[in-house]
Amino acid sequence: MSLLLALLFVACASIGTPDGGPYDEEPPVLLKATPALNATGVQTAKITMEFDENVTLEKAYESVVVSPPQQQMPEIKYSGKKVTVELFDTLKPNTTYSIDFGNSIVDNNEGNPFENFAYVFSTGTEVDTFAVSGTVLNAENLEPIKGVVVGLHSCLDDSAFTKLPFERVSRTDSRGRFTIKGIAPGKYRVYALSDANQNFLFDQKSEAIAWLPTIVEPTAAPAVRPDTIWRDSTTIDTVRFVNYTRFMPDDLILRVFNESFVTQYLIKQTRDPHNKLTFFFAAPNEELPQLEGLGFDFTDAYVLEKNARMDTLVYWLKDSMLYRNDTLALKLTYKVVDDSGKVVDRHDTLSISSRRRWATVQEQQQKKYEDDVKAFMRKAKREAGYDENNPPAYIPKTKVLPLRFSGAASMDINNVCKFTFDEPLLSVDTSAITVSMVVDSVQIPMERILRQDTANIRSYELFAEWRPEQKYLVTADSAAFKGLYGGVSEKFSREISFKSLDEYAVLYVNIAGVGDNGILQLLDQRESIVKEQKTIDGHCSFYFIKPGKYFMRLIVDANGNGKWDTGEYEKGLQPESVYYYHHSLDLRALFEYTQDDWDITAPLNEQKPLEITKQKPDKERRKRNRNATRNFK
Repeated sequence: MSLLLALLFVACASIGTPDGGPYDEEPPVLLKATPALNATGVQTAKITMEFDENVTLEKAYESVVVSPPQQQMPEIKYSGKKVTVELFDTLKPNTTYSIDFGNSIVDNNEGNPFENFAYVFSTGTEVDTFAVSGTVLNAENLEPIKGVVVGLHSCLDDSAFTKLPFERVSRTDSRGRFTIKGIAPGKYRVYALSDANQNFLFDQKSEAIAWLPTIVEPTAAPAVRPDTIWRDSTTIDTVRFVNYTRFMPDDLILRVFNESFVTQYLIKQTRDPHNKLTFFFAAPNEELPQLEGLGFDFTDAYVLEKNARMDTLVYWLKDSMLYRNDTLALKLTYKVVDDSGKVVDRHDTLSISSRRRWATVQEQQQKKYEDDVKAFMRKAKREAGYDENNPPAYIPKTKVLPLRFSGAASMDINNVCKFTFDEPLLSVDTSAITVSMVVDSVQIPMERILRQDTANIRSYELFAEWRPEQKYLVTADSAAFKGLYGGVSEKFSREISFKSLDEYAVLYVNIAGVGDNGILQLLDQRESIVKEQKTIDGHCSFYFIKPGKYFMRLIVDANGNGKWDTGEYEKGLQPESVYYYHHSLDLRALFEYTQDDWDITAPLNEQKPLEITKQKPDKERRKRNRNATRNFK
């Protein structure tokens, strides 16, 4: 027993591991570099750096940027206290080279980074020291873009971007920030490129791009910045001011976009059921494709349903003699862009078969009919007065057209009442549809309008003078709606009401300098559009807003087509401008808000609220200060 207690005591005493002492908080220190930092007349392509402790490289081939850009991937290795880089491209004469490590060199134990380190040398007699900095944003939503190549050309011709590799490059970090170093005095054009094939020039239409419309001329000037020394993680010890050289410009903004070029082709076609042909395209169609029947006349043989982009087209076949064929041969003609950039016609010959044979469909329909007859006769025999010699005749039921209605007992004022069907309608009897206001159980008839939805031919919107907190009765007689394939709607009745105005907020927005060509969007926390309105002299009014947190985005609709448009490099066309209000709006019911402090001239990289920015900055490494706070036991 005493032995067991002794072993238990030893085990309990050994639970804690020996304390390793204070944590290492210091970054690695560069002791030696071969060739030396900022060396001139360098002829070797292999660089060795030695530090005061063991180091590692984090995401070296993503973080390390060599400038001028290399056609062959450099070899970057680390071992113990050494980091080596070997360049395989032939060194250019009289050229400054920079190998920007960023924060990728860290100590092996605690991961403390050797921050913002760039190794620089020159093959000539002097080292070029100028630098330019800025931010790369998505032109459509001002999201910072990580990992995009930013490059310079001293050749100021527009063709340089498409024919010559960049002369000096950088890559954006998680904030979209970049710094191009080792620049010689002179004039440059600045570009951004999602370089899919890593050749440092724009030669694929799928690559996202940006360019500054103005020429950049790097400069430098003496400046002063504050340097904060912390006593611990929460207490400032000293704030001192440090002299440094400021390289400019350091506030460039590049708005990246993809050109609207998309290879057009037919993804697939389906036929399910027999009377429904659907075509799915890879991109929007500016013109409606043409269909021609092979061996039959397809003219006026269908009802066409199309979405707004015209990349999904549904042909509802009207003639039963046509859709009873298990296979239909068609010629489809649509517009594509050929290799030379010209818009030409493409012709596809299609043989489209239904998933089920028409004979099978008929067999199933016949079986259902026979089952209905048998059920009718069984019921008739159970009823009094049945005469075996004179049985009642079975009358097939009228085919029912299913109807869906969007109205509800408690509706949002912004919602629209809709009738929606599974197939196009042959006819609508508007006189058979009524709307009544219900007041103390009394039904008061109202004027109403029924209109086919422009976005969906199978939906019909119902409009009336709806009032908050008021009950209504919507009715439709049987056969008010008749479907393309013989079905008729059943009798319909639904009581609806609309919420009180007390449940909504109102927002007035004034934006200086916008005029009438703005599109103002009210966004939710997922950045989905809740409401959208064109500006009138820079003013917008939003009514019936549900309480909650919102954000605002403004599109300057330069061409007046009611949407954001991308750019095109060959035409020198920049994407349309987009701005964000700098913080969220917390809107409460029963309140009216006026927002007139929106300064769209503020730097674009400071406009979009972090709450809806999806590309978050990487977490910065901070001194742990664990030595001061650790509780030794």
